[in-house]
Amino acid sequence: MQVPLKRLLTTLVFFLTTCALAATVYMAHGWEAADALYMVVITIFGVGYGEVRPIDTLTLRTVTMMLIVVSYGCVIYIAGGFIQMVMEGEINRALSRRRMTRGIDELVGHTILCGFGRAGRILALELKQAGAPFVVIDQDEAKLNDAEAQGMLILEGNAIEEDVLTRARVHEARVLATVLPDDAANVFITLTARELSPELEIIARAENPSTEKKLLRSGANRVVLPAVIGGQRMAHLITRPGAEEMLADATGQADLRHELEQIGLKLDELPIAAGSPLDGGTVGDIDLKGNRAFLVVAVRRADGGVAVDPPAEFALTGGDTVLVLGHANELPQLARRYAATKEILYRGARMQTPE
Repeated sequence: MQVPLKRLLTTLVFFLTTCALAATVYMAHGWEAADALYMVVITIFGVGYGEVRPIDTLTLRTVTMMLIVVSYGCVIYIAGGFIQMVMEGEINRALSRRRMTRGIDELVGHTILCGFGRAGRILALELKQAGAPFVVIDQDEAKLNDAEAQGMLILEGNAIEEDVLTRARVHEARVLATVLPDDAANVFITLTARELSPELEIIARAENPSTEKKLLRSGANRVVLPAVIGGQRMAHLITRPGAEEMLADATGQADLRHELEQIGLKLDELPIAAGSPLDGGTVGDIDLKGNRAFLVVAVRRADGGVAVDPPAEFALTGGDTVLVLGHANELPQLARRYAATKEILYRGARMQTPE
């Protein structure tokens, strides 16, 4: 588009320059500025009102003829250029949509993403980054244009309709994710997709927790509740801020805790207090005494530094915090085992008790 536009601007400048030169010649022969401008205009558009003043010299006649030829040529060129740009734009758009359609027709084992809002945009970018094939379905043309500009396959339409899902090759798809903010629409899309493809894995979004059961009964394999996940994340930041921050800083997977809890694992903190059995020890001491029933993910130093996947000889000091992954029912025992102890005198005997 830049090259044709540049040509049109160059032609327009040439046209205006020609008009200015013609008016200047008229004024040089004693014409008033208004008369010269009027003569230029009626000559360009050929309205046939007649000459303002007699064109009785060879110079004036030559200038007038050149003005007619040049102005008509420029006007035709500019008008044709605009038409050409419009036609090329429409043709390119049609070819682009054709390429998009051909790309969808070749998809197998792909993901169908229903909705390109805030959640859909994030999901689409993650899929694109992972190199997974997918197609975006939405009714908003502006959102689809945005997705298309990012090189994503798009399909305009309502995913509730069977024809739209069929065009998205739902029978060949592996996963369908419906992430619309409307729970009712997600339920209808789930019903339609499950009817069309009984083996399809369907992941649905639900804004209201009460919709989860409806989506599961409609055929969804999994239901994601952003509000619940957000609330749990905030609760973890309040109750276990150290573990959450370390996990986010060390691995970049701040939402992993929720996934681990689904399989009975838990990510917890093991603070190394001054005087505890691990004060002055190493990470290897934990592994040996814990019979490897857990995994040391990272160690946060007292100064805020984080060591990811520390080796067995990594030294521990008071004030450090160890991020431990293990079974939820075993981690409390681990914390009690390595808690700091203090001495008390009971009937003349010294005893060690946890602080």
